[in-house]
Amino acid sequence: MKTRLVLAGIIAGITLAAGLALGAEQQHGGHQHAVAADANVPADVKLHNDCAHCGMNRGKFAYSRMLVTYADGKTAGICSFYCAAIELKNNRGNAVKSVQVGDYNSKVLIDAEKAFWVVGGDQRGVMTKTPKWAFAGKQAAEAFIGKHGGKLATYREALILAEKDGAK
Repeated sequence: MKTRLVLAGIIAGITLAAGLALGAEQQHGGHQHAVAADANVPADVKLHNDCAHCGMNRGKFAYSRMLVTYADGKTAGICSFYCAAIELKNNRGNAVKSVQVGDYNSKVLIDAEKAFWVVGGDQRGVMTKTPKWAFAGKQAAEAFIGKHGGKLATYREALILAEKDGAK
């Protein structure tokens, strides 16, 4: 009986030690993974992880996220054109230095006014019935239209549509 208890204690000790060692290894590996993933997070998402208006995770919506920079240096991180229209409307008195948007394909921020916008199509929009996607190049926008529909638009045209979406 004593032998069984001692043996059970030894087995339990070995199991516990092995589990702790494995857990430490996995935890360490998880830490390394977290650091690697953190290195891939864009600086604007690190600064503004959640949308200033709806709270959605901007990293998850990197392809539609926007960053509004005001003349005084303040910035607002936004998840979508819909929320950007709200931001701009709520801050009409503040001079806007720049508006950037995530390129649909690369997720890299680009100048919203220089982007090639696609409005409509069969891809569900973010926070809107009428999707609005930005592309760094015209060819990419046209390729998207060929596959998903929609039409080319300017930043101002897309902004007017986003403002109308917000009025509903």
